[in-house]
Amino acid sequence: MILNNSIKPQSIYCIGRNYKAHIEELGNQTPSEPVVFLKSNAALRGDCGDVAFPHEVFHHEAEVVVKIGSFARMGTTPGLSVASEVALGLDLTRRDKQSKLKQEGLPWTLAKSFKGSAILGHFVDLPTNIQSLEFFFSLKGELKQKGNTALMIHSFGQIIDYLCSFQDLFPGDLIYTGTPEGVGPIQVGDPFVLNIPSLGYEFKGVL
Repeated sequence: MILNNSIKPQSIYCIGRNYKAHIEELGNQTPSEPVVFLKSNAALRGDCGDVAFPHEVFHHEAEVVVKIGSFARMGTTPGLSVASEVALGLDLTRRDKQSKLKQEGLPWTLAKSFKGSAILGHFVDLPTNIQSLEFFFSLKGELKQKGNTALMIHSFGQIIDYLCSFQDLFPGDLIYTGTPEGVGPIQVGDPFVLNIPSLGYEFKGVL
């Protein structure tokens, strides 16, 4: 596995149900506070690498990923001031497994955290337009997801402050900030492209 980031992540936080249209497409309820789950470091995959996935069909969830650049102590409200860089990534999800776990009132871990389930593009410096960043995900040449961070229910700063309400954040921590509508199947061997036109950002990969 080769990752285009210079700092090994301490923790990988993921925010669920952060775009209204995505909540509606899955028939979920809108949360009053951020929905947080974790992925293991073993889940990370960059643009190169030979990953032996334990399963073959997943749902793609394209997301803006923020990297924490400086220490934030629990109980503080640093907002975006502790974020240093931004990237695009995919939160791969075993949707059938997730639905079963949800029905049983159990944690989502087995549906969200497995080898290669956190695909991560290269990082760039935090842009000035991060609060209204338009991003796209195409699969096999067809546009599947289009998002704009202005539509996030919980903003980047609110997410960081919420995480700091119960723990410290460390340099290298990653936050997957939620996916817009349009999630759907992706299979091993499928080519994909993630891009942010306003930044000239493009990340190509093959699942």
